[in-house]
Amino acid sequence: MVAAVQAEVVAEARRWIGTPYVHQASCLGAGADCLGLLRGVWRAVLGGEPCPVPPYTPDWAEPGRHEVLLEAARRWLVEKPLAEAAAGDVLVFRMRAGSIAKHLGIQARVGAGASFVHAYTGHSVIESPLSAPWARRVAGRFAWRG
Repeated sequence: MVAAVQAEVVAEARRWIGTPYVHQASCLGAGADCLGLLRGVWRAVLGGEPCPVPPYTPDWAEPGRHEVLLEAARRWLVEKPLAEAAAGDVLVFRMRAGSIAKHLGIQARVGAGASFVHAYTGHSVIESPLSAPWARRVAGRFAWRG
């Protein structure tokens, strides 16, 4: 992805900061979950979403152990090595070791002050440090197509 698009992705993600956490929502200022944030950034930067998103439960595909989020990311984004961090990358997280991936964020800064923007349950869309505990949870890193 070209640097201008990466910067646009980060700027758009940051516009969502403060949007309340609302499961399955994707509306700037009104509500979003982590997938809704990604969908909203996609719409603003790339245009229409690539496919409709069916309803989903807060536990995603945990009961069936199906990697829904990682598979969707591999279908619609470009997978990168974890060590090749760039601002604007989509990060897919496992919230616990051995569990399926079920959280998303957008890398905002790289390097010593690395951070990411995400919609966090019980909070809102926030920018968090990509601290060691968060970095250990990254299950996939993806660039946007375009």
